[in-house]
Amino acid sequence: MKSAAIPAVRVPPELRHAAEELLQTGETLSGFVEDSVRRNVEFRQAQKAFIERGLASAETTKTSGKYVSSATVLGKLTRRLEKARKRRTVTA
Repeated sequence: MKSAAIPAVRVPPELRHAAEELLQTGETLSGFVEDSVRRNVEFRQAQKAFIERGLASAETTKTSGKYVSSATVLGKLTRRLEKARKRRTVTA
């Protein structure tokens, strides 16, 4: 597949300078911008999938009528956290 160009973006000189100062050895500004776009695309895809799963879960819950109280969920999370903390102090 052929590569495609991202449109040029006008930014304040300060932003360009800040980006250039952060470039790693051998890294180009174009590479930095490509990496930034790639990461943002991946983040937004993950965010969209997360929201879709949440909405689907809410719909399933409405259909089934089976709910779990927030107190029950928080209780389970608290117990898991306590166990993890105990394991951490034992191995530390």
